[in-house]
Amino acid sequence: MKRFLFSIGLCIGLLFLITNCSSTKNKPTPAIAAKPEVIADKQIEEPIDNETYIPIPKSERKNFFPETALETHWVDSVYNQMSFDEKVGQLFMVAAYSNKDAAHVADVEKLVAENKVGGLIFFQGGPMRQAQLTNKYQSLAKVPLFIGIDAEWGLSMRIDSTFRYPFNMTLGAIKDLKLVEKVGVSLAKESKRMGIHFNFAPVLDINTNPKNPIIGYRSFGENKVNVTEHAIALMNGAQGQGIFSTGKHFPGHGDTATDSHSTLPIVNASRDHLEKVELYPYKRMFDEGLVSVMVAHLNVPSLEPRQGFPTSLSYDVVTNLLKKELGFDGLIFTDALNMKGASNFRSPGDIDLEAFMAGNDILLFAENVPLAAEKICVAYQDSLISDSRLAQSVKKILSYKFKAGLNKYKSIEGINLYNDLNPKSNETLQYELYENAVTVVKNDGNILPIKNLNQKIAYVKLGDDTNSSFVKTLKKYTEVTEVSDTNIDTLMTKLKDYETVIIGYHKSDKSWWKAPELTVPDLQIIDSIASKKKVIIDCFAKPYSLSRILNFNELPGVIVSYQNGDIAQEVSAELIFGAIGAKGLLPVSINNTLKAGDGITTQKLNRLGFSTPESVGMSSEKLKQIETYAQKAIDGKMTPGMQVLVARKGKVIYQKSFGKQTYEGEVKVKNSDLYDVASVTKMVATLPNIMQVYDQKKVTLETTLGEMLPIFRGSNKQKITFKELLSHYGRMQAWIPFYTATLDSAKMPMDKYYRKIYSEGFTKRVSDSLYLRDDYHDTIMKRIIESPLIDKKEYRYSDFTFIILKQYLEKTMGRHLDELATDNFYKTLGMNNTLFNPLTKFDKSVIAPTEIDNYFRHDVIQGYVHDMEAAMEDGVGGHAGIFSNAMDIAKMMQMYLQKGNYGGIQYFSEATFNDFNTCWFCPEGNRRGLGFDKQQISGAGPTCGCVSMSSFGHTGFTGTIAWADPETDIVYVLLSNRTYPDSNLPNKLSKENIREDIQKVIQEAIIEK
Repeated sequence: MKRFLFSIGLCIGLLFLITNCSSTKNKPTPAIAAKPEVIADKQIEEPIDNETYIPIPKSERKNFFPETALETHWVDSVYNQMSFDEKVGQLFMVAAYSNKDAAHVADVEKLVAENKVGGLIFFQGGPMRQAQLTNKYQSLAKVPLFIGIDAEWGLSMRIDSTFRYPFNMTLGAIKDLKLVEKVGVSLAKESKRMGIHFNFAPVLDINTNPKNPIIGYRSFGENKVNVTEHAIALMNGAQGQGIFSTGKHFPGHGDTATDSHSTLPIVNASRDHLEKVELYPYKRMFDEGLVSVMVAHLNVPSLEPRQGFPTSLSYDVVTNLLKKELGFDGLIFTDALNMKGASNFRSPGDIDLEAFMAGNDILLFAENVPLAAEKICVAYQDSLISDSRLAQSVKKILSYKFKAGLNKYKSIEGINLYNDLNPKSNETLQYELYENAVTVVKNDGNILPIKNLNQKIAYVKLGDDTNSSFVKTLKKYTEVTEVSDTNIDTLMTKLKDYETVIIGYHKSDKSWWKAPELTVPDLQIIDSIASKKKVIIDCFAKPYSLSRILNFNELPGVIVSYQNGDIAQEVSAELIFGAIGAKGLLPVSINNTLKAGDGITTQKLNRLGFSTPESVGMSSEKLKQIETYAQKAIDGKMTPGMQVLVARKGKVIYQKSFGKQTYEGEVKVKNSDLYDVASVTKMVATLPNIMQVYDQKKVTLETTLGEMLPIFRGSNKQKITFKELLSHYGRMQAWIPFYTATLDSAKMPMDKYYRKIYSEGFTKRVSDSLYLRDDYHDTIMKRIIESPLIDKKEYRYSDFTFIILKQYLEKTMGRHLDELATDNFYKTLGMNNTLFNPLTKFDKSVIAPTEIDNYFRHDVIQGYVHDMEAAMEDGVGGHAGIFSNAMDIAKMMQMYLQKGNYGGIQYFSEATFNDFNTCWFCPEGNRRGLGFDKQQISGAGPTCGCVSMSSFGHTGFTGTIAWADPETDIVYVLLSNRTYPDSNLPNKLSKENIREDIQKVIQEAIIEK
C-alpha cells in the first residue's frame, strides 16, 4: 500500500513539474562537468592517408531541399502553436514494430497521442502491416510523424516480402557509380511508397579493421575515396527522389573491434588520422548535400578526453566538431539510445538529456520517453536548455517535415503495395550490379574464362549454405560434375580424372554480421586439390574469408562474388564461362598481395548469358502470356508438356517448362529434360557440318548431286544442284514410309528383317527389343535413288534431302554423323545434353516419350527416335534423331545468329552463313534458305508472320520449333512431345497455332528495338 501511495505521489510531482516547465526557471547551474585529465592511449600504428579534402564554402554546398518562404511560414506557424510538451515530443523518434502484439501497438499509440513524439523508426515486420500501422499512428499525431528505417541494402533489412539489394561492400566493388545511384533511386521509391522519410544510410564507415564485428559488409570498403564516392552516388539517388539520407556512424565506426550494440567500442586514432580518414567522407558528403547524420556510440579519446564517454553524448563531438568545425547544419540523430554502447553509460532519461545537450536534434529509440521528457523539462526549468536551443532543433525538425511533404500528409495506399515494392526493374538492376561487382583477383595462365569445354570439369562445395543456382548455371555451359567426400584421400581419388576443379565457398547472406572463415578442413581440401589440379576458387562471402589462405601461388583462378544469393551465383557462373567479363575491384584487402582496388578484367566470350526481359528491352509482363498458351495446349490435349526458351541480345531471359512428360503420369517436365526434336535435327546436326564442308570449298552452290555422290549418277536426280537440294527445290518426294516394307500382313516386324536381341548382322537397334538387319540402309538409298520426281518444279519439303546429305558427309569425312556433330560442334558449344541415342548416356526418366507405337515397333517410344527411317538407321538420321533440351538448342541458334561464332570459336565464315540464310528462290515462291526454313512469303507458314525476312529456323513433327531473328536479336525455342500418345491423331498443336502464337507474344514483348 505504501508503494502504491508513493507511486501516486511521484506521478503527481512529475506532473506538477511538467506543467510548470514552460513558465518557471531555476537558478542556472553548470551544463557540463569539469573535464578530467586526458588519458593517454596507444595510437594506431597504421600509416595515415595523407590526402586531405578541403571543403568548399558553406554557401556553395549542394542543396537538395532549398528553403522557401512557404516553408518558413509553415514552420513558424506550427512552432508558435505548440506547447512546451509538444516541442519536446518532436525530439523523440521511438521504435515501432509491425510484427509485435496489440500491447506494443497500444504503447506506440500512447507515445504518439499523449507524448506527442516526433517520429517512429520501424524495425521488423511486413509491408502491409507496417503500412496499416503507419496510417494509424499518423492519424493520431497532431503534427505528422517522421518515419525512418534502417534500409542499408533495402527495406528487406527490416521488412519481409521486400527486395534485397547487394550489401554496401558488394556495391563498393562496382566502378560504375551510376549503377550505385540507381540503387539509391530504387531504395527511395520503395521508401516513399511505404511512407518513409528517412533511410538511415549510407554507411560512411571506412572498414579498415577486418575483424570489425558489426560494420564489415555494411561498409563500402577500406579506401576513404571509394567509400565516399559510392556513398555520394547512393545519396544522390535517394535524395534526388525526395528521401532523406543519413550518413553514419559519425565520427567513424570502421576501425573498431567490438560492437556498440553490446559495449562501447574504442577508436584509438589520432585527431590527425581522423581528419584525414574517418572524417573525409563526411566533409565531402556535406558539400554534396547530405541532410542528416547519425552519431555513433564510440569512445574516441582524441575527440572526447573524458574516459569512456560516448561520442553520441559528447558536446565536443556533436556540437564543437560536427556542427561548428565541419559546419553541418542538417539534422543530427543519435544512434539508438537502447544500445549498450550508450545505455551502459547513463540510465534512460539521463542519457536522452545528455544527448540533447550534446547537440543532437533527434533522440533515436528512447527507452522511456515520459521520463526523458521530464528530464529535459527540468533542465529547461533550470536554464540548462534555452528557448533558442530548443527552437533550433524543433524548427529544424519541422522544416524537414515540410520538405518531406508532411504539411500535406497523405496516407499509404494498400492497393498493389507488394508489386510496387518489388518491381521487375529491381531484378534487372540486381543482375547489372553483380555483373559489375564480381571480382577476379587472380587469373594465372588466363584460366578465366574457361574456353575449352572439351575437358572434364568438377565442382567441389565448401561452406554450409546453398549452391544450387551456381551449379545449375555452371551445368548450362558444359558438363560439370559435383564431387564430394568428407575424406580428403577419397575425394582426391574421385577427382583423379578431372582437369579443372571449381571450388565454391558458400556462406549465408543472412549471417552478414558473422565473420565467415574457411575452416581448417576447408583449407586442407583447397591445398590438396590445388596441388594436383587446376583450381578456380569462387568465394560467395566477404573477401576477408580468403585471408586464411596463406599461399595463393597454387590457385590460378580466384573470384570474389561477395554474396550467396541466386543472382550472385548465376552471374559468377556466367563469368567463369565468359558470358560476361569481370569488372569488379576489391573494396577491401585480402592480404598484403591481394589489396583493395585490385581486380582483373577478363575476356568476354560470346556465350549465352542470363538476365531479365527488361534488361534487353522486353516486357516480362507480356511474356507471362506464354504460360497462357502453354496451358491452353496442355489443357486441350495438344501436348502433355513443353519447354519454352527466349533469348535476346545474348541473354536467356525466359526459360520455363510446363506440364508433364505424359498425360497420365506424375513426372513434371524440367528444363533439363530431353525431347526428340524431330526435323530440328536437320538444322542442329547435319546442316552445321554441311556448312563447314561448304566453307572449306568442297562443294559450291552449283555442285550437282551426281558430283557429290556417285551413286546418283545416271539417276533422275544427278543434276539437282547443292542449292536446289538444300532449298527443297529438286522435285523430290516428301518421304517414303520405308518401314512398311519390313512388316507382315499383321503389321508386325518380319523375321527376315528383325531380331529381338542384338545378333550378328542385326545390330541396328530401333527399340528396346528390336534390331534391324545391318544392310537395310542400302535398300533405303536404292529406293530414294529410284523414286520418281514430282512433275512440277516447285517447293516440296522432303526428308530425302538430309538423308542424302548424311550419306554425303559420312562418305566425305569418313566418320559417322553422330561423331561429326558431337566432335565438331556439341563438345565445344557445351551442348552436352544433345545427342543421338540418348539412352547411351541418360536415364529414360529424363526423356519425354514420343508415342505409344502400335503400328511398327509396338512399344512405348521413349529414348528412341520417333521417326521410323531414322530408327532404321540405328537412331542416327540426317533428318531426325537428335534429342536435346531448349537450352542446348538455343546455343546452336545463338551460334547461327552470331554468324558462325560462339564461345570465341569461328565454326564457319560469316559469308557461309549469309549464303545459307539467303532465300535463293523467293522470286519463284519458295521461301526456303539453304537448310533453314524462313518466314512465309504469304499465307500460313512456320512462323507467326511477324518476324523479319532475315529470320530463320526449323520446326519438327514432334511439336518443336527453333527460330532466330537477326533483326530483333531473338532466339526462340519450343520443344514438346505433341505426338504422345498417338502421332496419327490430328496435329492440334499446329492447327491451333500454339508455336506461332507464342512467337507472336515474344515479338509483342519487345519494348526497345
